[in-house]
Amino acid sequence: MPSSPESEQEALARNDAGPEAPERDLAHELARAQDLHRRALADLDNYRKRSTRDAFQRTEDARAAVVGDWLEALDSVERALRTAEPESALFQGLHAVLDQMDAILAREGVRRVGAIGDQFDPQLHQAVGVHHTAELPDQTIVDVLRSGFALGERVIRPAEVIVARTPVTEAE
Repeated sequence: MPSSPESEQEALARNDAGPEAPERDLAHELARAQDLHRRALADLDNYRKRSTRDAFQRTEDARAAVVGDWLEALDSVERALRTAEPESALFQGLHAVLDQMDAILAREGVRRVGAIGDQFDPQLHQAVGVHHTAELPDQTIVDVLRSGFALGERVIRPAEVIVARTPVTEAE
């Protein structure tokens, strides 16, 4: 089988290079293989980190979804509490259930956000109304219509609040 001109030239070049040529070629191949090995290890390490991060994110998303479902039931209990007479047995029972729900959520790392007197924060609160008053500092929460909740640093649901605004006076 005849050789191609390029392969003959390469063979001649290797023969003319002297006895060090095969060693150089082997050293070059070794360096190349080591580089590929390092890159493969780095890719594997990145894959492991990404997989761990993705699994953690999926777990957090699932926890947030379950908490969101609990919040619907909690909202129902809070609405029922608003309509019950404070001295009634119904009120006491609903309040006990609400306390238990709050304790369960707290054990899972869920906390309420948005309380009367807090400073309005658009990351945590959704202003659904404004109360003009000079008695409170501007952007102070004066009422919470629906509680907000956060799981760690992640806001599951912002609080729906009424915010104080300082009335604008006309300059004379």
